[in-house]
Amino acid sequence: QVQLVESGGGLVQAGGSLRLSCAASGRTFSSYGVGWFRQAPGKEREFVAAINWSGGNTYYADSVKGRFTISRDNAKNTVYLNMNSLKPEDTAVYYCAAVSRLVLRVREEYEYDYWGQGTEVTVSS
Repeated sequence: QVQLVESGGGLVQAGGSLRLSCAASGRTFSSYGVGWFRQAPGKEREFVAAINWSGGNTYYADSVKGRFTISRDNAKNTVYLNMNSLKPEDTAVYYCAAVSRLVLRVREEYEYDYWGQGTEVTVSS
């Protein structure tokens, strides 16, 4: 069982930066793949970024590629999402999710077994 807690959200102006953190309980978190998803008001939740257990493989949605960076520190049981050049359309609740097995469809919500409660990001224009 893994529990995930996101933090780092807040209000930022367009062009600014934020770093989200996803802290996990559980000694085996270093073997989990982790994804970030977001849900904007009135929209469905969508994939943002994912990272495999070692950090050697990362995946991004086209809308954030080049602006967001996902990374992890397994010694701290934490995955990060560095967000730069933020745009108003990045406004959403951001969720991290984890899965203990190897998955191929890292962009699909159904692949993930554990979810955090989300952290809100608001980007003002």
